[in-house]
Amino acid sequence: MKQYLKVDEWSIIEESFDPINHEISESIFSIGNGFMGQRANFEEQYSGPSLQGSYMAGVYYPDKTRVGWWKNGYPEYFAKVLNSTNWIGIDVFVGGTALDLAKCKVTEFRRELNMKEGVLIRSAVAEMEDGKQIKIESTRFVSIARHEIGAIRYAVTPLNFSAPIRLTVYLDGDVKNKDSNYEEKFWNEVSKEVSAGSANLTLKTKKLDFHVTSVMTYDVFKNGEKLDLTPSTVEKEKYVGNDVTIQAEQNEEIVVYKYVANVTSRNHGLGQLVEVGSKLLEEARTAGFDVLLSEQVAGWADKWKESDIIIEGDVSAQQAIRFNIFQLNQTYSGEDDRLNIGPKGFTGEKYGGSTYWDTEAYCVPFYLSTADSSIARNLLIYRYKHLEKAKENARKLGFTKGALYPMVTMNGEECHNEWEITFEEIHRNGAIAYAIYNYVNYTGDKSYLGQYGLEVLAEISRFWEERVNYAPRKDQYVMLGVTGPNEYENNVNNNWYTNRIAAWTMEYTLEVLDYLKENETSRYNELVETLKLKPEETDKWKDIIAKMYYPADEELGIFLQQDGFLDKEIIQVKDLKPENLPINQNWSWDRILRSCFIKQGDVIQGLYFLSHKYDLETKKRNFDFYEPLTVHESSLSPCLHSILACELGYQEKAYEMYLRTARLDLDNYNNDTEDGCHTTSMAGTWMSVVHGFGGLRVENNELVLKPFIPGHWKSFSFKVMFRGSRLKVSVSDKDITVSNETETPAAIRIFDRDYTVSPLGMIQVENAVVNA
Repeated sequence: MKQYLKVDEWSIIEESFDPINHEISESIFSIGNGFMGQRANFEEQYSGPSLQGSYMAGVYYPDKTRVGWWKNGYPEYFAKVLNSTNWIGIDVFVGGTALDLAKCKVTEFRRELNMKEGVLIRSAVAEMEDGKQIKIESTRFVSIARHEIGAIRYAVTPLNFSAPIRLTVYLDGDVKNKDSNYEEKFWNEVSKEVSAGSANLTLKTKKLDFHVTSVMTYDVFKNGEKLDLTPSTVEKEKYVGNDVTIQAEQNEEIVVYKYVANVTSRNHGLGQLVEVGSKLLEEARTAGFDVLLSEQVAGWADKWKESDIIIEGDVSAQQAIRFNIFQLNQTYSGEDDRLNIGPKGFTGEKYGGSTYWDTEAYCVPFYLSTADSSIARNLLIYRYKHLEKAKENARKLGFTKGALYPMVTMNGEECHNEWEITFEEIHRNGAIAYAIYNYVNYTGDKSYLGQYGLEVLAEISRFWEERVNYAPRKDQYVMLGVTGPNEYENNVNNNWYTNRIAAWTMEYTLEVLDYLKENETSRYNELVETLKLKPEETDKWKDIIAKMYYPADEELGIFLQQDGFLDKEIIQVKDLKPENLPINQNWSWDRILRSCFIKQGDVIQGLYFLSHKYDLETKKRNFDFYEPLTVHESSLSPCLHSILACELGYQEKAYEMYLRTARLDLDNYNNDTEDGCHTTSMAGTWMSVVHGFGGLRVENNELVLKPFIPGHWKSFSFKVMFRGSRLKVSVSDKDITVSNETETPAAIRIFDRDYTVSPLGMIQVENAVVNA
């Protein structure tokens, strides 16, 4: 792990250029607005290693599955988030030679992601092969106020020479995905137009017929004055641009303001794309770069007002939590219920950019607390709309009823093609059910249950009913051939977490049925009829709940991760030689599967979800046994351990795990940030602070806080939305302050004592926990 980024409260800063770090930086410095995103590629040519990436939300490609041995039930395709038209391009030529930082001596370099304002800034001084020195400065953003607009200010200054400089301002749709299964390019050209000062390019996917139109225009200034130029046009397959040549004098700055509208057929009619894009673009150009930038600053100020976390006394931790919150707000805005949250967001291609169970398990809590409840509700409705597809997925695997939600999806259909995931990692169903419980418990919105929730819960329960086996010798129900959250064990019997979340889902479904029967009788009757729900089904669920088998070891007092776990040689991670880590990059898969080492929390996942059902001693015994065996090679692992460590009073471990999850990408802990940032695990970082250090829970319709503060922090604060109130919670080693920023009063419990925070009021109580 090499730290090369400067620590700063509000910015990510790189102060020298090392090509080895460039792809990592392209991920970390990515920008987005929930509708489109852009990796931190250079505007000018760059011939060194680079993952070019411009992404449009919801636009994907069904890339035909590539496997060595086809198995019945495999998905036909893997959904790929598409690298789409490169809209940022501005090539620079001096004397016919292209400026290329891979071929220049870079004497100065600075790249900054200003998270407070949502702006990427870069400057460099490069010496070309003939000794000419040139300075470039770039400021760009994708507008949070105008979701289909991107803007760039790109400046070029010759430092030791005077000569004509040619600039090529372009759109390039001749792009490919690095993760293409068959080296295929996924786009066909539909149309293009280019004239002096503007151009547009429309592409469509070779399958599914997604259309994307990019429309560009630009202005060129020299010494602050707009130039009246006569550009030449450039036109190639899937490419349009303008060439402009300017006589540049030494130390004279030439500035290009480039404006681009990217519009898709997801939001506009096919025949309207160029017209709509041109109209949006003209409005943006008329407003001008400075106005667009001021809108950007104001929009991000609103975001931070709702979601900022402030840490005093630890700049590294402060930078990290803001980076994670920033990326989450860039990735998903909640305004389009057709969209969801890919594990890489808009920062890379890995994992296909599709929806995983990460959303329900890790992201829903962030949006519940930092935005209007409708945002989290839309995430749940996304799954409701895919219920029929989830039922189809179950049928494809041979089930006669119920719904199996996909491990990976774009449209509700399973598109993950690793057998141990597609067929066996069925615990994902439990995360969907838990998200419904979590949403209703947090918001109090029980209307969701009758409108949408019960249908999903009932079909998931039906799946579990058919998936379990009755074992006569035990007189219990077992679950065979599964993979739990710990993917370093495949095809095991009786994974404790999977068995437990299955039984809990049926328990909760029965609770919801009872609630609706008593409180919404008419809707209850309608749903029973629609679902054709029979008493013998619910009786079977009750029998499974009562007789579910849970592997355990009485001597150790722990739940067993699976039946044979203690048959393994138990070695702690601390006893491994450093050269073995990470094991997923140094060991064979066979060796990993036979080892005791855990990729991510498995039993711990269940103790987190169902925390209210287990006492502290039970959690402690399991944490003490499993955490030393956990290599945390999943980005989703450290945050849960941090939260549970907080509850157990393991303050040093809690902070260690927090810093690991918070700086996972910034410090490239797992040596894979070049593929893109771990966006969904970033929500886990937020959880580590709010649910961990803040001790936030919702119990009996009341917000509960049991905070502690790491010893070297002076204070920390966070904001949460709760049932109409926005509360700012501030914690120091001396006291806890809760301020209500709304007119809605809030009931809150702090260290087992109840309070009411009045409209626009504040309470302050003594901090009862001694810090670490």
